[in-house]
Amino acid sequence: MTTTSDVTTTETFDSLDPATGDVIGTYPIHTAEQVNEAVAKAKVAAEWWSGLTFNERGDRLKAWGGVLTRRIAQLAEVVHAETGKPTSDATLEVALVLDHIAWAAKNAKKVLGRKGVSTGLVMSDHSATLEYLPMGVVGVIGPWNYPVFTPLGSITYALAAGNTVVFKPSEYTPGVGAWLVDAFAQVVPEAPVLQLVTGLGATGEALCRSGVDKIAFTGSPGTGRRVMHACADTLTPVVIEGGGKDALIVDADADVAKAADAAIWGGLANAGQTCVGVERVYVHEQVYDEFVSAVTELASGLRSGADSEAKLGPMTMPSQPGVVRSHIADALARGGRAVVGGLGAVGERFVQPTILVDVPEDSLANTEETFGPTMTVAKVRDMDEAVALTNASKYGLGSTVFAKKNGKAIAHRIRSGMTAVNSVISFAAIPTLPFGGIGDSGFGRIHGADGLREFTYAKAVASRRMPGLMNLMSFSRTAKNDKAVVTLASLLHGKG
Repeated sequence: MTTTSDVTTTETFDSLDPATGDVIGTYPIHTAEQVNEAVAKAKVAAEWWSGLTFNERGDRLKAWGGVLTRRIAQLAEVVHAETGKPTSDATLEVALVLDHIAWAAKNAKKVLGRKGVSTGLVMSDHSATLEYLPMGVVGVIGPWNYPVFTPLGSITYALAAGNTVVFKPSEYTPGVGAWLVDAFAQVVPEAPVLQLVTGLGATGEALCRSGVDKIAFTGSPGTGRRVMHACADTLTPVVIEGGGKDALIVDADADVAKAADAAIWGGLANAGQTCVGVERVYVHEQVYDEFVSAVTELASGLRSGADSEAKLGPMTMPSQPGVVRSHIADALARGGRAVVGGLGAVGERFVQPTILVDVPEDSLANTEETFGPTMTVAKVRDMDEAVALTNASKYGLGSTVFAKKNGKAIAHRIRSGMTAVNSVISFAAIPTLPFGGIGDSGFGRIHGADGLREFTYAKAVASRRMPGLMNLMSFSRTAKNDKAVVTLASLLHGKG
């Protein structure tokens, strides 16, 4: 059995080490025909996979998680090679996904399985059941910044729900995708339940048009719109995670040292290439100077590089330093100041940490996703202003609040899909919580019960369980029946 199309292709592309530009792997550019063949195989495999019980599928998923666990160092090295992120960060990425695999395997039956529901008094002569059935074949288009954690948030939950999956990883991380698919084939050798297709944008578009039953995409809002356009012709539903411009709020009573540490890690880890990373910080005027001093000291002690001592790796995508440079330049030209870094921090492959203050709210550094090791810090008079500025963004993915007294209250006022209080990005690591956003950050959810239901359709069944007192769904219904219905409705709802 193969995990990709059996048809050979002559066109290929290279996977490059982003720190050096060296070729580390060569992969096929799968054509639309080959993608269609993979989807056709997945449709056949779906009949077998969906026919297994929840427990049988769960056992396979747990076995897959076991392979990832035992070979975590090997997978982390593949992630490091293709993304450039430090091996320690790559290891953490793999470790965090293991809880999600275990949770989905264990809870799919509870969330999706058939259960009886109330019929109400009017329809009391019926019984009713509700269950969530697999859609069939799910196409997953993954990102390069977290090439294990992010796509598996869709793949794992889709598989647990009974779907088969055709996975198109980013062209920057095809080796990670191949590793994951090969590992799954070890525990599910019977059928091509999880397949790999590789290539550039045209391969992703072909997957959108291939007849899959749903597409799960993670990437930029612009590419997300193109995915939706490609899916529109066949009415293929999509779940879109389109990035963010996440804010961190610091109240006057916050633990400033911990808030600064969280901001630096949330904003600069993975060289800032995190969809739920911290890009904007709003700090109460009473602790602003203390906070700026703390983040300046912390950021000054970090360095991007390819050596083992560097905490930050290179920009994975070659075009990204140019984006970061343009955002820094715009901020500085409009009156902003760099207390750490600046334009000189942006190299050809590496970007050093940059902290910007006094940046106008309508600057690129505050309105567009930078996706680099930078952040803006602004002073606010109170939390009302902090929330208003946070919510002014067209994005609405994640957010963070540091406060001792009103942290949760502030969190519930933020227009975002997820918020962490006195921690950062913690919501992504909790399997019971859904992951996703609103606005330009997309729609739909992965993770948790919502993530399982995202890859299913609801199946409702109403069944007569006793002779009807009155048959309402018939032309034989009498005036007496109508009067009884009105009387019953008045008793039940009239006082409302």
